[in-house]
Amino acid sequence: MVHVSAIPAAPDVLAPEVELIPIPEVAKRFNRPVTRVHQLIREGQLLAMRRDGELSVPAAFLTEDGIVKGLPGTITLLSDAGYHPHEILRWLFTEDDTLPGSPIQALCENRGREVKRRAQAMGF
Repeated sequence: MVHVSAIPAAPDVLAPEVELIPIPEVAKRFNRPVTRVHQLIREGQLLAMRRDGELSVPAAFLTEDGIVKGLPGTITLLSDAGYHPHEILRWLFTEDDTLPGSPIQALCENRGREVKRRAQAMGF
């Protein structure tokens, strides 16, 4: 018998106004099975959290074509540096005047180089 690992989900550490998309809706958007979205979460390409008991992904992580460019690499950098999913979520959504904006906003605006530089620096 093959055991599938549980879907990693962070606690809800984001502000209530941060829009979340339930996993079935993410699968529907990408025309993929829910199990494929679960696999992306297990692989660390996406982070999920539970809000009101529902497993969801922040809407800011998604574009019309898929996952925001640079997000999986940023998650990997921070995970490899020992950060837990809830810490990564909090960091991605924290406003930084020197960026400007939040790291996820910078990734969405194709300003990923600085975000990755900062994520690498956090590992040391």
